[in-house]
Amino acid sequence: MRLGSQLFGDTSTPEAWVNEVLKGGYRSAVCPDLPDTSEDIVRAYVRAAEANDITISEVGAWSNPISADETVRQEALAHCKRRLALSDTVGARCCVNIAGSRGDQWDGPHPDNFSEDTFALIVDTVREIIDAVRPTRTYFALETMPWIFPDSADSYLALLKAIDRQAFAVHFDPVNMIASPRIYYKNGDMIRDFFAKLGPYIRNCHAKDIRLAGKLTVHLDEVVPGRGALDYRTFLRELDKLDSDTSLIVEHLHAPEEAAEAARYIRSVAQELNISL
Repeated sequence: MRLGSQLFGDTSTPEAWVNEVLKGGYRSAVCPDLPDTSEDIVRAYVRAAEANDITISEVGAWSNPISADETVRQEALAHCKRRLALSDTVGARCCVNIAGSRGDQWDGPHPDNFSEDTFALIVDTVREIIDAVRPTRTYFALETMPWIFPDSADSYLALLKAIDRQAFAVHFDPVNMIASPRIYYKNGDMIRDFFAKLGPYIRNCHAKDIRLAGKLTVHLDEVVPGRGALDYRTFLRELDKLDSDTSLIVEHLHAPEEAAEAARYIRSVAQELNISL
């Protein structure tokens, strides 16, 4: 697998971006933010990545294409199509979004999020995005989330079958699937189950950690890798069975020091397991 991380330095040019990736000792990176960028500049980033053996892990398409507000929905659909096209141009491992939400918060809970109608809407939405772009070098994927499909290995598998598009793949964020103490304490089992059912389809993963607080009601807080209870030994063992270019990207950090801490921890676990990053 290839480790990458959120970057805090200058990424405004291909050279600066590559320098930031290599400075952290990473072999994969999220596509830099390239809004309204000329094709020549985009391809310059691609050449810089290829020259330095850096894979582009993902292009984010963060938006709400299942919004109940039709204007928001149409704008999000257009955004997803543009981002998937960019992902295809740069040859990213995937273009990723969450499914969205039926509520006002684009990434939040809503009572209709787990309805059969919402499942069907997600299927139609992903098909529309893929069919409009018809990518040949990348995939569209949905990040796992606690309050919208896909929220489990089984619901992701059901989406794969229902969407029925070769260009639809899997993005795995195990922390986002830990929504109860039961799963928290058995998250290694959850991770193994996910890889057993979806391993061949996984293109990219996110790395973070989670900690359960001892107060009512249930409080689950995201923390830097190594500070929580995510079973990184199981996570890395299972990742190591996949395509060697599968990317693992540390996210949601607040400072360069946290990035360094997270990388040290993940590398220490990998070294213990004799796994190459």
